[in-house]
Amino acid sequence: MLNVPSMSTGDVLRAEVASGSELGRLAKSYMDRGELVPDEIVIKMVEKWLRESNARGGFILDGFPRNMRQARELDEILRREGMELTAAIYLDVPEDEIVRRLSGRLSCKICGVVYHVQFNPPKEDLRCDACGGELYQREDDKEEVVRQRFRVYVESTRPVLDYYRSSGKLLVVNGLGAIEEVNKRIIDGLREITRSR
Repeated sequence: MLNVPSMSTGDVLRAEVASGSELGRLAKSYMDRGELVPDEIVIKMVEKWLRESNARGGFILDGFPRNMRQARELDEILRREGMELTAAIYLDVPEDEIVRRLSGRLSCKICGVVYHVQFNPPKEDLRCDACGGELYQREDDKEEVVRQRFRVYVESTRPVLDYYRSSGKLLVVNGLGAIEEVNKRIIDGLREITRSR
């Protein structure tokens, strides 16, 4: 809908893990424990992506920045590239709902398509509709890991909300409801921010 490039740091890291690269092996050890991948790795990856993705007309970063160091580094990267951040979007969702959403995910071992046991179940139990591959639950989607990730989030990411709130760039969006409803709230919020500038 916004027609701008987007990057999910989680997806990029999982692709590295699947490729078996050195970066992927290093990242996997952190991801499997529900810990954040070290800043140095993630920051370099984001900077490279911003340079290579034709992001000058706008971009979406999903899962970045997650802590104050990353937020400050992003400001510096954008300054060097002659770009500016319009908004930091925070989807406000209770912990139990986050756990329900993430721990219900199933991924195809062959093609990577993601299903959800409740919201988007496969037609055949534990088989991918697209390629027939086996579906499995990723280690970082298991309930105990999701709850650990949430604890890390609370400790590391909440200060980032204050950082963007103080600069007038924080857009808080109710993340409950249908995807279409949440998407409309995001678009309406972004329109309001751009109109007020």
